[in-house]
Amino acid sequence: EVQLVESGGGSVQSGGSLRLSCVVSGDIFSSFSMGWYRQAPGKEREGVAAIDSDGNTVYADSVKDRFTISHDSAENTLYLQMNGLTPEDTAMYYCAADRWSGPSALVRSHSAARFWGQGTQVTVSS
Repeated sequence: EVQLVESGGGSVQSGGSLRLSCVVSGDIFSSFSMGWYRQAPGKEREGVAAIDSDGNTVYADSVKDRFTISHDSAENTLYLQMNGLTPEDTAMYYCAADRWSGPSALVRSHSAARFWGQGTQVTVSS
């Protein structure tokens, strides 16, 4: 069973930055693709960014050039660096993992990810 624990959320003003972390159980980066998702109240969960075991990344158009996904195998941690935040980025952010889905599939649909964390809230004020 893969366990994922997110942290790093908070409240920032528009234009600010946050770095989300997701600590994973065990060394899964060599065999799993990982993704970040977000869900705002009343909206569907959407893929934000994903990375595969080779380090290939995919981003949603809405966050391209502002967000960066990465992982540190030594720390068993997935990161999402978020710059240039706007109120539209306000949501609960989740990390997820899947052994069989690639990063494009993860960003395209939350149903592509099998394992999920519990989320961390990001609130951006104008």
